[in-house]
Amino acid sequence: MVQSFNLAGIKAAFALLRRPHLFVPHMAVSDIRSIPFDQLHQNGIRYMVFDKDNCLTAPYIDHIHPEFEAAWSRCKQIYSPKQILIVSNSAGTPDDAGYEAAERVEQALGVPVLRHETKKPACGQEVLDRLGTANPGEVAVVGDRLATDVMLANLNGMYSIWTRDIITTNGDNAAAAVLRRAEHSIVEVLVKRGIQAPVHFLDKKQ
Repeated sequence: MVQSFNLAGIKAAFALLRRPHLFVPHMAVSDIRSIPFDQLHQNGIRYMVFDKDNCLTAPYIDHIHPEFEAAWSRCKQIYSPKQILIVSNSAGTPDDAGYEAAERVEQALGVPVLRHETKKPACGQEVLDRLGTANPGEVAVVGDRLATDVMLANLNGMYSIWTRDIITTNGDNAAAAVLRRAEHSIVEVLVKRGIQAPVHFLDKKQ
């Protein structure tokens, strides 16, 4: 599947110039194995939203990355399938003919995939509507891309978790790979300048 042009992502880049804190994650981890799912749930996070490619699976692969199986199982023990949502900029979008990829991912991962017309980071309301919550603060968004996953969370008052290490470059979207490297450099500069993520209620509990 080839991803189409992401206008929402381009607009997000301009938002970065005006509001750079939107680019900074609340939590940075190497990968999902380092996410404290128990603690997040105890502290009020009721929904987990995940990117797919290079976060849960290798690019354009349906099944969980083998090294992540234990962490994924732990997440699904703490959160029910109704509380977990995959939000991809490929599967579940208009690029996904007949939503065939979304259906395969749902079968493989055991949780729903959002069908959304607008790509990340501009699909915040679609995410909340699908989860059935009017409180974005109780939603955590996990992903490897700062300009899509982290900004999706930060633009909408959600809790952002950045997975720094990707699974593999094999099969990765070429444009995404270039942008990801640029994002890493940008966030490093922002953090050195003392710019922090938007205020979230979990800040007081950590």
